[in-house]
Amino acid sequence: MDFLNGEGGIVGALNAKVYGNGTETLVLSHGFGSDQTVWHYILPYLACYFKVVVFDMIFSANVNPQLYNPHRYSKFDSYAEDLICLLDQLNVTSSIYLGHSMSAMIGCIAATHRPHLFKHIILLSGSPRYLNAKGYYGGFKRSDVEMVFKDIKQDYHAWVKNFSPQAVGVNDTASIHEFECSLGRMKPNITLHVAKTVFLSDLRWVLRHVKIPCTIIQSERDFVVPISVAEYMKHKLGDDTKVEILKTKGHLPQLTAYPLLLEVLKRVLHIND
Repeated sequence: MDFLNGEGGIVGALNAKVYGNGTETLVLSHGFGSDQTVWHYILPYLACYFKVVVFDMIFSANVNPQLYNPHRYSKFDSYAEDLICLLDQLNVTSSIYLGHSMSAMIGCIAATHRPHLFKHIILLSGSPRYLNAKGYYGGFKRSDVEMVFKDIKQDYHAWVKNFSPQAVGVNDTASIHEFECSLGRMKPNITLHVAKTVFLSDLRWVLRHVKIPCTIIQSERDFVVPISVAEYMKHKLGDDTKVEILKTKGHLPQLTAYPLLLEVLKRVLHIND
């Protein structure tokens, strides 16, 4: 992590920002293809009640691409190390963590290394494995993801144009455009490497080691993560894990169904207006 030694350390490298001045810290970590702006609908509200930390993941187009080390970031553990290092540099000793998509499992891994750093983990549209396996439905066949990799390599911008509405999942022009822009600004070689890391991962083993209270939030229909994954995760995480199903479609409810998401977060975070 050479960039830790640069000006601003990891806080500067990942453009970390803190909003609000609540007594509790809430960390918002975005997923594949997004950046910290994906939280813009819900951030102002949450900042009224919490000290909210947002940042860009190392693969984001907002981060210096020279900092992305393909060898290091071929495993989720390195992302978890970055998260812990970021919170340490911000002097965060206890937090509520909300991780979207791949960041859900990053939070789970981080919590197995530093459990006292997290008092509650919220898994939004998360999955421990995207490929189908014996007795497990992850939503994708190996041939599906190989086609994704091929399309990214052959014509990146055409793939972005096709994948964005599928991921967004609803006919919401503004949200599709927003996700398409953040994904399209990424370097194609970085996108391909991150896609391989995500879609070929199998992190099911991590779930049983998470001892922090968890809440799973999932859309009823999600092209990327089938609803059965939420039940699988609940079973592996333990009976005290709660599952909240949003009556909406798509992988990015923080963009497309933020009023619904906020209503759930109010309950989960015990916010009383």
